Amino acid sequence: MPRTKPPFRADHVGSILRSAAIKDARAKHAKGAITAAELKAVEDREIEGIVRKQEEIGLQLATDGEYRRSWWHLDFYWGLTGVEKIRLPHGIQFRGVETRPEGYRIVGKFDFPSDHPMLDHFRFLKAHAKVMPKMCIPAPPVMHFRLPKDGIPKSVYADMDSFFADLAQTYRKAIKAFYDAGCRYLQFDDTVWAYLCSPAEMAAARERMPMADNLPDIYQRVINTALEAKPADMTITTHVCRGNFVSTWVAEGGYEPVADRLLGAVNYDGYFLEYDTDRAGGFEPLRFLPKGQKMVVLGLITSKSGTLEVKDAIKRRIDEAARFAALDQYCLSPQCGFASTEEGNILADQEQWAKLRMIVDLAKEVWG
Repeated sequence: MPRTKPPFRADHVGSILRSAAIKDARAKHAKGAITAAELKAVEDREIEGIVRKQEEIGLQLATDGEYRRSWWHLDFYWGLTGVEKIRLPHGIQFRGVETRPEGYRIVGKFDFPSDHPMLDHFRFLKAHAKVMPKMCIPAPPVMHFRLPKDGIPKSVYADMDSFFADLAQTYRKAIKAFYDAGCRYLQFDDTVWAYLCSPAEMAAARERMPMADNLPDIYQRVINTALEAKPADMTITTHVCRGNFVSTWVAEGGYEPVADRLLGAVNYDGYFLEYDTDRAGGFEPLRFLPKGQKMVVLGLITSKSGTLEVKDAIKRRIDEAARFAALDQYCLSPQCGFASTEEGNILADQEQWAKLRMIVDLAKEVWG
């Protein structure tokens, strides 16, 4: 059956390859050649264009492609009270490539300000979308997990309990603020639950923080405290990712170590789970999806290459997944965004849209 509320049978994670006009305008603005207002005018025009495109191919949702952002997560954090943008000694190491060395540090108590820039980003999207506007922000665990060792000054947070309490309350305020702006479909993007499934990433985490093995329990409590602010007519999903930067990745490992907790005990309405390669393991962890309203969006279409998948092969994969949870509790999407950072993945613009169009077609064929 088709769905009238999110997540939709044909959905997508959020980011879209930046257009040439956006890249050119951002480069000029960085050099001081155009003003912030001139950059915004280009962004407005290009976002309207990709919203129309999402509608034309038959999607029931539209995002702004994250066209106003440089990063999927950092721009959101830089807008919070108590967070300062910094330059790091080095970037994040992906397979064979390193990101730009940008990050953040805690300089004061967390808060979500009423003038956070992404509220206006959402309002613009809502004003120009005929389908449901979807907003994507990084999940609470990312804020903590990405901090460097000793990244939380004792002068600001004397203990970790108060840090996590403020983190949860900041997200409660964010949820309410986006709801008040008209958002009914919000997504928390999260690399951390996948990293918790990776022996290598967990070993590195244990070197940085003494509570590494307690993180699943801590993150569950922080997320669920935040989600208590969710009104009944708002859908909040999460997207779990193993890293996405110019078509590379960070983590490997199936969902088994966290599936029972993540699917059963963390109170999201839906889960975008990447399943485009063996790095994500098998579908067996989906047996923990509670029967009923919760949904899993199967990320079976890769955003990391332009090669178009074979429809019948994707249908077979959906059938495999249906051995572990009801077909009616599944949807379909790419495994990640096409441009988690402004650099974008290595595929052509038309290849990206062909994949999204195929997802719409497949959803109709599988669910009616």
